[in-house]
Amino acid sequence: MFAIENPLFILYVRLIGWTLLGYVLGKLLPKSYTTYLGKLLLFGFVPISIISFLRQADLSGWIVIAPTTAWVAILVGAGLAWIWIDLGLSDERFKKLSRGITSQEKNFDNFPTSEQALAEDSAWSGATQGSFLLAMTLGNTAFMGYPVSLALVGPQYFAWSLFYDLIGSTIAAYSVGIALASRFGSMSSNHQAPNPFISMAKTPALWSLPIGLGMRFIPLPTVVTSSMNAIAWTTVTLSLVMIGMQLSQLKTLRNVKQALTCLSIKMLLTPLVVGTGLMFFGVTGEPRMAMVLQMAMPPAFSTLVIAQAYNLDRDLTVTTLAFGVVLLLFTIPIWLWLFS
Repeated sequence: MFAIENPLFILYVRLIGWTLLGYVLGKLLPKSYTTYLGKLLLFGFVPISIISFLRQADLSGWIVIAPTTAWVAILVGAGLAWIWIDLGLSDERFKKLSRGITSQEKNFDNFPTSEQALAEDSAWSGATQGSFLLAMTLGNTAFMGYPVSLALVGPQYFAWSLFYDLIGSTIAAYSVGIALASRFGSMSSNHQAPNPFISMAKTPALWSLPIGLGMRFIPLPTVVTSSMNAIAWTTVTLSLVMIGMQLSQLKTLRNVKQALTCLSIKMLLTPLVVGTGLMFFGVTGEPRMAMVLQMAMPPAFSTLVIAQAYNLDRDLTVTTLAFGVVLLLFTIPIWLWLFS
């Protein structure tokens, strides 16, 4: 019997409810409100959330395997994504050549030059590539991964999921994620790409990691810790609301094919490859299940926050998030069958 107290059931109720509220607000409020909300999350609520989660984390045991697995999964996903993008660009170039493109337009030795030549009519513009790579590499290992792990694996192995997220996905989101957004976002708006390391240094969420580790040993008043925890979980709600607001602004479903391709690699192929590989290193049972579930999470809400702040392909980002949440309902039984 699927009890009402089941964390997954509660998660799905909140997901649908707050997203619908965001959809209604998106229809009623000016579009600029979504931008303001995105920046509020990126530069305010997310750093506080990271500090709050770090203070609550149990870092004992040999869970160093968890963040290592996270980075392996990120690299595998990014590699597969880049191969697919390159195949898509190559297909577009072949079609142009077959239609008699001029010799001046055939200079593809330099990738940025060829990308600029195809930017106007390409299905793989710089902004689209950035959003595709973000969605592929950054999973929602916190806001959805935590409750899924607690419900299906149990609290005794929750530290594996937590370490996977904090030292793997969180650092990746605000280092690799910001670097990708800075590179491809600038390219899509025809500006010179800023130094990604400077962009990372200016990201409050990245600085909140060492602050959070240091504050683990500093006792704080109960009212302070309670407020930080409330802000952390309020971030989940605001992210869902922003998803709904973005959904209300979608004008076309032209990115569905790219979104489904992205999700197939992110939520099916990568967990299958890396999860199977863990067996050869002696990682089985509940620890492996906890990490496989994290790998199989839909794209993170932070991809939308980053895409909003850096002007990437918002339609593709929102489409992958929306379809990813639905796909999760069908993929969880697969992982339970394969890896439990």
